[in-house]
Amino acid sequence: MNAFPVLEDLHHSLPNFCGWESEISTIVNHQEPIFKTTIEGTDPPSINQIWAGFACALHFHQPTIPTGENGALISNLQYMFEHPQQGDNHNAEPFAWCYRRMGEFIPQLVAEGCQPRIMLDYSGNLLWGLRQMGRDDILNSLKKITCDTQYQPYVEWLGTMWSHAVIPSTPIPDILLQIQAWQHHFASIFGAEALKRVKGFSPPEMHLPNHPDTLYEYIKALKACGYRWLLVQEHSVETLEGWGLPHEQKYIPNRLIARNSQGETLSMIALIKTQGSDTKLVAQMQPYFEAKTKQKQSISGIEVPALVTQIADGENGGVMMNEYPRDFFRIYHEMRDQNGGNSGVIAFNGTEYLELLEASGVNPEDYPTCQAVHQHKIWQQIDPSQATPEAVEAVITDLKQTDHQFQMEGASWTNHLSWVQGYENVLEPMKQLSIAFHQKYDSLVQENPHITKEFHYQQALLYNLLLQTSCFRYWGQGTWTDYAKELYRRGMEILS
Repeated sequence: MNAFPVLEDLHHSLPNFCGWESEISTIVNHQEPIFKTTIEGTDPPSINQIWAGFACALHFHQPTIPTGENGALISNLQYMFEHPQQGDNHNAEPFAWCYRRMGEFIPQLVAEGCQPRIMLDYSGNLLWGLRQMGRDDILNSLKKITCDTQYQPYVEWLGTMWSHAVIPSTPIPDILLQIQAWQHHFASIFGAEALKRVKGFSPPEMHLPNHPDTLYEYIKALKACGYRWLLVQEHSVETLEGWGLPHEQKYIPNRLIARNSQGETLSMIALIKTQGSDTKLVAQMQPYFEAKTKQKQSISGIEVPALVTQIADGENGGVMMNEYPRDFFRIYHEMRDQNGGNSGVIAFNGTEYLELLEASGVNPEDYPTCQAVHQHKIWQQIDPSQATPEAVEAVITDLKQTDHQFQMEGASWTNHLSWVQGYENVLEPMKQLSIAFHQKYDSLVQENPHITKEFHYQQALLYNLLLQTSCFRYWGQGTWTDYAKELYRRGMEILS
């Protein structure tokens, strides 16, 4: 491996998220196990003694907005602190505590003899914003449970899109850039060894693209970046025959099949997040209680524990702010007192669960298969071996006109455009800025990969990725779309 430097998490006062792409690729592309089978001082979990498990992830995000002094880019969290009288901005410090508290909860539970587990998903915007605000208390709290080997068995970080871009409407060439930027930025904060351990992916808003080309490029990018599995929502996938997933299939790993409009296929392991009121379910530790109702399942003749998987915003709402700490501790104390947390129903992290199954002889090729919802309707009409982009697009167009239940987003700025209606004033500029960025830099980067270390590239990439932040779409017309217009203006100014 090339010597990887210790990176500062700021570069030219911007997030350090580009410049070392080939070195990052070497770090993440490995097949070494992540979770040791034993935790010092405890008996190793035996698959024979585990009936079911639950895996919970917390998602955290604050967008970057151009509202600082003289229009500087700042975190929305900083804006909340500076304008406490607006809306629910008085929650700024409770939010900050939520971003920090896992770094306090996990060590306390471990000291109390518990076996806690948590998966963490922080957007790049948020991590950068915490650094901009000088919140070392939060970052150091997270470093403790990320970099201290004593706590690594209990905590798993999930990768995500750097600026919380929803994948179906992210320009296809930028999917890889978003994923790489997050990995690079994470390594600059927590180090290369911590990044080596990040093997699961959490998509913003849990959106799964169902356009064949977007999904294929998404899975291709994830695999290129060393990811082994991703989270998907149960209603965003279907069986290869076009049905919803059978009940039991939701509680074991699936193999997500991605076939593009030229008939090429890729697959990746998916853990299924079941439906429900996410924040309430996770805050009240409902996945633990659901897991207690599950039986073992068989995969290729091997009995394995079922897994209940959930993700929720880690800071939004009173139930997450106030009830979660109470129930988080209560459940882990109960598990410790009943079985030491190592048998019966136990807590897992995603990669740990998958590694346990494989160590028990399960072949991932034997996992049940699924595909993105509505794809069956396309492949019903086209023989995949005869597929062409033109034929696929013609079928999609026809289905949109004849089937009111059919929806398909994605494949942006390839030969096929399919933007989300009603947000053209954000999405069209997003596409234009992306095109301008790639027209300027793709050939330059090919000629000289080191150009990604230079300030002008870093600055242009920042605005391209920031404009894709989901908040500018989901929070309606008005102030948030004005922010997007300003980011677009500055990005085009830099590129010209």
